[in-house]
Amino acid sequence: MEFKTKLISIFVTLFYVCNAGMEKDLYAIVDIETTGGYAASHGITEIAIFIHDGEQVIESYNTLINPQQQIPLHITTLTGISNEMVQEAPLFEDVADEIYNLLHDKIFVAHSVNFDYSFVLHQLKYYGYDLRVKRLCTVRLSRKVFAGLPSYSLGNLCRSLHIPLKDRHRASGDAAATVLLFEKILQNNGIVHIGSMLKRSSAEQWIPTQLEKEKINLLPTGPGVYYLYDKKGKIIYVGKAINIKKRVSSHFTHNDAGSKRQRFLRYVADVRYALCASELHALVLESAEIRRLWPKYNSSQKQPVQKFALYCYEDNRGYMRLAIDKKKKNLPALYRFNLLHEGISMLRKMAETFELNEKLCFLDKEPLTKNDLAFLEEPIFYNGKVKTALASLDEKLPSFALLEEDKARNETLCMLIDRGNFWGMGYINLAKKNIKKSMLKEILEPYHDNDFIRNSIYSYISSHPEKMLNLKD
Repeated sequence: MEFKTKLISIFVTLFYVCNAGMEKDLYAIVDIETTGGYAASHGITEIAIFIHDGEQVIESYNTLINPQQQIPLHITTLTGISNEMVQEAPLFEDVADEIYNLLHDKIFVAHSVNFDYSFVLHQLKYYGYDLRVKRLCTVRLSRKVFAGLPSYSLGNLCRSLHIPLKDRHRASGDAAATVLLFEKILQNNGIVHIGSMLKRSSAEQWIPTQLEKEKINLLPTGPGVYYLYDKKGKIIYVGKAINIKKRVSSHFTHNDAGSKRQRFLRYVADVRYALCASELHALVLESAEIRRLWPKYNSSQKQPVQKFALYCYEDNRGYMRLAIDKKKKNLPALYRFNLLHEGISMLRKMAETFELNEKLCFLDKEPLTKNDLAFLEEPIFYNGKVKTALASLDEKLPSFALLEEDKARNETLCMLIDRGNFWGMGYINLAKKNIKKSMLKEILEPYHDNDFIRNSIYSYISSHPEKMLNLKD
């Protein structure tokens, strides 16, 4: 018994000796108020910092800050912070050193941490301070520790967990409530989740608060198109990537202080994808999907599809008439254009080259007179010139299939260019010698043509001519 007592005493002594040199993690629990939603164009109006040792608050800091820009009325209505209140407040430059010293060796904690962190990081960086700290999000922690609650906004969490919340939408009030929330998390074995979230390999520090990390972990590393959704299930962004997982992660991991990243961090709740055969396939699908879905946060490639087209019809006198008109849904077009003047320029050149009558081509808006008709050729001769002009156009507007092997699916991706325009794409299992245009139109999915897709395919073919199969039927 005496030996056992001594042994226990030795173990206890060793435990205290081993832990005597270990420093406790210190947490900087932060909340800020700002003039707007993203750091690149907006400033901080108030900051509160509570230093916590895992048991209690050991230091606190709170100050208004002059953002050196006007505070919008709707922000003042929400926070109560007016332009007059910050007029005599210090600039961020004046308090940057103090804020950096409070934060630089701590774990940065906040509710929706990436928002607060992006502003503080941006301001400190601007004044020459390099803040590199680990982050903890109390939204993500609360989802793990208090699973099943109806909402994880700070106000609703405080109501659900009976946490007092005073001075709502002021930095000191919200930060004080976050301190109490953090302590409740620790009291409910939250330290287990904190340890895993702080690991270098964990995505918990940077992914959006509403997005489960498994969604990122399950993304493939091949080429494709990805779709970012908000919590209502609406697609808000479409992108393409050579490596889907790496590209999606990059939207959240880099320290861009612009509006796009902040919106993604705030609103993205789900991510889905479509694997593609190649980068070109992804590029074409992305362009088509942007124009089909019109996602809120895609700014490029939102130009409308072709609005005008070249048509041919026979009038009551037997003359073949060429015309540029608005694109018709149920009328086959000979060629399509984004802009009216593009079509008119092409038709005018055809008229000059093949001696077509400008009034019969609607290039001269004046109606045909009896005198005009007297000098016109017979329809059989005039129509021959129109057919020659259209045949020449056909020669200049190629029809071909671009064939790309998709090794993952063991199928062939086919993109069809029909008379110079992108017709559609899809997967086929046909020998090259059996491929005909009419057959492809029955198999492939039609897509809207646009300049970006067409030019991308032509550029790719110029570098990979072996993947092009000319089609004549």
